[in-house]
Amino acid sequence: MATKWNLDPTHSEITFKVKHMMISNVKGSFRNFNAEIEAEDDSFKNAKTTATIQTDSVFTNNTDRDNHLKSAEFFNAEAHPTITFESQTLNDTITGNLTINGITHPVTLDVDFGGINKDPWGNTKAGFSFEGKINRKDFGLNWNAALEAGGVMVSDEVKVAGELQFVKQA
Repeated sequence: MATKWNLDPTHSEITFKVKHMMISNVKGSFRNFNAEIEAEDDSFKNAKTTATIQTDSVFTNNTDRDNHLKSAEFFNAEAHPTITFESQTLNDTITGNLTINGITHPVTLDVDFGGINKDPWGNTKAGFSFEGKINRKDFGLNWNAALEAGGVMVSDEVKVAGELQFVKQA
C-alpha cells in the first residue's frame, strides 16, 4: 500500500531564472503551489508525484513584470490558472509531463533526496531539491523583443529549481 506525503509549503519553494538582455539573470518564484508524493516505501524509488502551481502567484519583485508574466503574452493566468507536473518515477532524476499554458511536454529534472527526519512535533518529513532547464517556447511562451545591439530581451532557456519538504501522512 502506498504512503502519501503532502507538501509542507512553509518549508518549500519553487524558483526560476531567465537571462535578461543577454547579460544577467532575473529570478522569480511562485508563491502558491502544492505537491504530493505516493511512495511504496521510504526510498521513494518510482514514487508517483503530482504538483500544481497557481500561475497568478508568480513573483519577481517587480509588479509590472509580474503582471506581464500573468498576461496572455506569457502564462495567460486567466485562461490557464495552473501549471501542472505529473510523474510516475522519482530517482536521481524525475521525468514527467509538465503543462504550462495548456501545452504539455515531458521534462526531466535532476533530484537530490535530502533524507528523512522527524520534527519536534513528531511529524516525519522528507526533503528534496530539484533543478533543470526548460525551453519556454515549447509551452507557447513566445513573447520577446529584439535588442538594438543584437540579441533578444529574454532567453528561451529557463532554469527551474525547488526545495521541497513533505510530511508523511498516517
